[in-house]
Amino acid sequence: MKYQPFPKLSLRNKNKYLNTYLKYMSVRKMEEKNIRKLTKVGRTSLAVTLPIEIVRALGWREKQRVVVKRIKGGLVIRDYRSK
Repeated sequence: MKYQPFPKLSLRNKNKYLNTYLKYMSVRKMEEKNIRKLTKVGRTSLAVTLPIEIVRALGWREKQRVVVKRIKGGLVIRDYRSK
């Protein structure tokens, strides 16, 4: 069977199908954008990456010192210098 990227549709219906697919994919990716995995670093530590958009908005840089505080139901990460 020959691979077909789209079902056999007219050009108008193909565009409608494609637009619906792209809209769904962009919404799905935005929802999953802030879902992160813990990664093992060394023998006794875990790391999590932060979305670059959030880091830029906060004005943070690579190797910046941050404070990680445990709260009920999660963590708070804040700049070392802020109070």
